[in-house]
Amino acid sequence: MNNLNATKKGLLTGLVMIACSIAIFFVKGNFQNSLQYITYCLYVAGILWTLISFKKNDSGAARFKDYFSQGFKCFVVVTLLMVIFTFVFLLLNPGMKEQMAVLMREEMLKTKTLTLTQIEENINSAKKAFVPALVMSAVFGYLLIGAVFTAIAAAFLSQKRSV
Repeated sequence: MNNLNATKKGLLTGLVMIACSIAIFFVKGNFQNSLQYITYCLYVAGILWTLISFKKNDSGAARFKDYFSQGFKCFVVVTLLMVIFTFVFLLLNPGMKEQMAVLMREEMLKTKTLTLTQIEENINSAKKAFVPALVMSAVFGYLLIGAVFTAIAAAFLSQKRSV
């Protein structure tokens, strides 16, 4: 497995994350649970795997930008896979949009500040924005987590140690 480049490690990491997400969904019935952190841990592990492998094969001349470049190649592939997964999953599970609408209606009825017409308008707007909003949150979320973690790990791994 050491001959895998950063992109292939990202592909493998993304596929494992997708499998884990599907398993969590079927066990819990949703994605809003603490088991979802397992997927994020896999993401971080994939980036670490990429950067540590790069360090092992490095002659000692690698700098921050070299490490970040390797991490970027990994996390951008993971992000792409997770965004595609999110989009396809939402399209294949339209019931999730309806569940959101039911919960939203219940919450708005509790507040007693909106008319039934306003509630229905809000729900219809939310339904239209449901898939794009979740896809965009996946894009930004995975890019942010990947970039921040890669930057931190790259800064740490690129430090020259004097003995």
